[in-house]
Amino acid sequence: MSDTLQVVCPHCDAVNRVPRARLADGPVCGGCKRRLFEGRPLALDEARFRRHLGASSIPLLVDFWASWCAPCRSMAPEFEAAAGMLEPAMRLVKISTEEAPALAQEMQIRSIPTLALFAGGQEVARTAGAMPAGQIAAWARQASG
Repeated sequence: MSDTLQVVCPHCDAVNRVPRARLADGPVCGGCKRRLFEGRPLALDEARFRRHLGASSIPLLVDFWASWCAPCRSMAPEFEAAAGMLEPAMRLVKISTEEAPALAQEMQIRSIPTLALFAGGQEVARTAGAMPAGQIAAWARQASG
């Protein structure tokens, strides 16, 4: 296990090297000088998702959702609360299946909301259906090992 992690900035997408021991100390981006973690999910398009997936050392927990989906809308504040529980151990992101239909098809998203956990650039776990923040956090922690 490396002593240094790569963390992609949620603002400018610059890749930052952060000592593992300093991850919880409120690190800032070397490029834009903004905080690397804000305790809330990050909305990404397909290109930015690929950047974060390919360059980040920390797991990504992805909420695949759509604006017309009532369970997705009801889970949105729960997913936001889960971000406060899980960061900086993992980055929580939201992908709109309406705005990134090719990505949703590639990832074989069959129902929404779907949560998918990625580590090391690969999907390691998936679950579907709305759930409360505590359950999201517990599932993600268990799935990430």
